[in-house]
Parts: sequence; structure tokens; C-alpha cells
Amino acid sequence: VQLQASGGGLVQAGGSLRLSCAASGRTLSGYSVGWFRQAPGKEREFVAAIRWPGSIRYGDSLKDRFTISRDSAKNTVLLQMKSVKPEDTAVYYCAADRSIISSSLSYAPNWDYWGQGTQVTVSS
Repeated sequence: VQLQASGGGLVQAGGSLRLSCAASGRTLSGYSVGWFRQAPGKEREFVAAIRWPGSIRYGDSLKDRFTISRDSAKNTVLLQMKSVKPEDTAVYYCAADRSIISSSLSYAPNWDYWGQGTQVTVSS
């Protein structure tokens, strides 16, 4: 499956942004989809994941501000970000996997397919 992340950009602190992970080549039905982010000089960090058929997990301290959802009709997974902070600045990547288990969601190497990333910059 090929993934395309989009929706990044420049946003002021306190604002909102919605990222989209669109799949081509095959349906995301049956796939778990996750979002990770990577800031310069830092490791790739787990943001959120929506498993198939629907359980959700968030990274530490992100649940109150980020929401992950699946739009099956558009073969897309969304990441709604609100009340963004400068520390949210990073390249955001989406990933997909058919067989990832719950305990492995937050470990990036466990995911099979990756999109190219979309830059999110939050100004203070």
C-alpha cells in the first residue's frame, strides 16, 4: 500500500491543523494506521494509531489535543490537531501495517509501510 501524508503547514500556537493520510494501491480496510513525528535531532515519536477494526491509542500527553479517525469512504486516516504548541513542530509521517499488535504500536520499526511525511511548523 502506498501512503501520502498531507495537510501540514505553518500554524500559530493555539491553532488547529488536520493531517490526512491517503492510501493508494489498495484499501486501508484491514490495516492499522499510525502517525509518528520527528523533530530535527530527535527520534521518531509515536503520535497516535487506529487499529483495525477500530481501537485507538495516543502517545503520551497527546490524547487531549489530537484525534485520529478513519474515513473509509475516502480510504484515508485523519489526524486532527488542536491547541497546537511550538513543540509540536516536526515532520509528521503516517504508517500502515496489517498485522501489528497492540504492544508494538509505538515502535516505528514495527510498521511496514510509510508515507513521505508532511511538515508541521507551529509559531509562538
